[in-house]
Amino acid sequence: MTVDLRIFTEPQQGATYDDLLAVARAAEDLGFGGFFRSDHYLHMSGDGGLGPTDAWTTLAGLARDTSAIRLGTLVTSATFRLPGPLSVQVAGVDQMSGGRVELGLGAGWFEAEHTAYGIPFPPVAERFDRLEEQLAVITGLWATAPGETFSYKGTHYPVVNSPGLTKPIQDGGVPIIIGGTGKRRTPSLAAAFAAEFNAAFHSAPTSGRLFKRVRAACEERGRDADELVYSAAQVVVLGNDEATLRRRARAIGREVDEVRSNGLAGSADEIVDKIGAFAEVGASRIYLQALDLSDLDHVEQIADGVLRQLR
Repeated sequence: MTVDLRIFTEPQQGATYDDLLAVARAAEDLGFGGFFRSDHYLHMSGDGGLGPTDAWTTLAGLARDTSAIRLGTLVTSATFRLPGPLSVQVAGVDQMSGGRVELGLGAGWFEAEHTAYGIPFPPVAERFDRLEEQLAVITGLWATAPGETFSYKGTHYPVVNSPGLTKPIQDGGVPIIIGGTGKRRTPSLAAAFAAEFNAAFHSAPTSGRLFKRVRAACEERGRDADELVYSAAQVVVLGNDEATLRRRARAIGREVDEVRSNGLAGSADEIVDKIGAFAEVGASRIYLQALDLSDLDHVEQIADGVLRQLR
């Protein structure tokens, strides 16, 4: 079994750039396939510590302060940024990284962070309309040939005669990741725009059902479903003894039994077996949500005990 493992962080819980850099460099040195971060402006538990950092600002820094690991968001909210400037921003970070960036983009869901920072929060149907237009604009701008212009008759984001600059340096543009549980629009958007579909924090059987919806949407669209990467995201707590498991679970405000039921908790061999269940339903990539950014030993032990077995 070969599975691409990536480290996934939640810095809105309170983390500085230096905290993120330490984990990103550890993940790179240890051989993980990627370092990803959420794009949120408000903590979801605790007191938020030092507060959030902006996703694309920190990724720009990491693009220069790392050299090989892939970088991206799970996921940027379409409510936070206009698609034209976002296309320039992401393309710029792609250039800064030497072509190592991926863009996870979603409709947005956390209303409290919008009200806390003065960001409009439309109803869900409008948020999905805006997401679809953003995907069309961003990919259209990146695909515009040099010397030509791009226009788009959108309801929310009309674009007129844009030069479509700045360009990513990756062939075909920055890979786009789409996830979610929607029965119709989410699979359709993934089939139309995504290089990867992500099932976040669901069981292996549920993830498999979500993958099948996307495959069916690709078939309806006439796209080869095997062109997409199918991935999952799961919280991870590794400990080869119960005391270590309890300590690491307490550090992130969780109970061991709960993480065992709803994530990846246990010894390295237990976690490998659980990842195998995701591989069986079609996942070739797993994002390991490492919530305690101060515990670099945890990342090292995941590499030694889990990553080593899945290469």
